[in-house]
Amino acid sequence: MKISKEIIIGLLVLLALVLLFWGMNFLKGKNFLSQERVFYGVYSNIEGLVKTNPVVINGLNVGQVKDMYFDPAGNNRVIVEFLVTNEVGIPKNSVARIYSSDLLGSKAVEIRLGNSDAFAQTGDTLITDVELSLKEEVNRQVQPLKRKAEDLMLSIDSVITVVQYIFNRATRENLNRSFESIANTFDNIESTTYSVDTLMTAQKKRIERILSNIESITMNLNNNQENFNHIISNLSALSDSLARARISETLISTSNAMSEVATIVNRINSGEGSLGLLVNNDSLYIELEKSARDLNLLLEDIRNNPKKYVKFSVF
Repeated sequence: MKISKEIIIGLLVLLALVLLFWGMNFLKGKNFLSQERVFYGVYSNIEGLVKTNPVVINGLNVGQVKDMYFDPAGNNRVIVEFLVTNEVGIPKNSVARIYSSDLLGSKAVEIRLGNSDAFAQTGDTLITDVELSLKEEVNRQVQPLKRKAEDLMLSIDSVITVVQYIFNRATRENLNRSFESIANTFDNIESTTYSVDTLMTAQKKRIERILSNIESITMNLNNNQENFNHIISNLSALSDSLARARISETLISTSNAMSEVATIVNRINSGEGSLGLLVNNDSLYIELEKSARDLNLLLEDIRNNPKKYVKFSVF
């Protein structure tokens, strides 16, 4: 059977079209000869990600971004389809992270493999994350420094205000007077030190004698330590003797005696007994005084007129 030229040309054109379609898709990252898997990720912001951006695992390109569209649920989230042509196993807790692949800001999706024993299957939704942009990262790093700088500026401003308040004219004058007083104090200290040094030099021998006497006293105290021990022992024995003495009973007897004396004095004051009558009766005192006066007159008369009372006879 002879094949016509038209059929051969048609087959060649069809083959060329197939090769062209496969080549264009291959250049886009699609390989119809390998097994493809599709995974999904939900993002609140895709940070400039576009279709055909690469999908990498550990730096190896394993696929590309197939499609992006808003969530039909209407929550303003973006659903991204990842086309993975590599047969590498992807654990279910792996993270699909959008990051900047170069300094120009080109985006890519990095799948950070998790440690789960269960693997994701085509059509599963992965955990998502977005790398901070260079601007956001710089702001995040600089923000604490900015806050510290602001706090530092406020502190410096407060310190300057306090310094300006402290170092006013009156304070400066007080400081000058204080420095002058300090200088005078140092001069007085220097003068005192010189005087003490002169005194020590002049009284050196006397101080040496005083120290020698103190040393001698210390040696005597050390040598007579046994005598001091005896004295302390004697004092202890004396205190024991006093403790054993019947001091309380003696004090009780003394108290009783004083009570009896007080009773006797009360009886005398009340006029009881001879002594009470003598103390309290004025007439007895007057009679005694009169008798004493008469006796004095009698003695005076005897001394002046002895013959009146004594007679001598001679045979």
